[in-house]
Amino acid sequence: MLERWASLILFLDDGRIDLDTNPVERQFKPIILPRKGVLFIGSDEGGDTWALMSSLVETCKLNRVDPYRYFAWMIDNLALRKSNYIDFAGYLPWHASRDCKTDLPPVA
Repeated sequence: MLERWASLILFLDDGRIDLDTNPVERQFKPIILPRKGVLFIGSDEGGDTWALMSSLVETCKLNRVDPYRYFAWMIDNLALRKSNYIDFAGYLPWHASRDCKTDLPPVA
């Protein structure tokens, strides 16, 4: 527990953090079910890309972000960058433009 002390304190201090992981686990069900079908995706890099994209799509759903608008926003912004330094944390779904948000409740 000592290794996870900072996380425990964050959980206790922040009332927004949910103790229940079922919503997150349900989000991964669509990813887990077809895993045998994508077992032979072509390469390790292809599998890594599929996992990354699937995770981003499900994170969008949890954060009430339309995945299509999110990816369009992200690609457009990355294409306009002038420097080689990219703060990838700023491109996570919860930082997406207001135009990417949906009025739908989060997927439960």
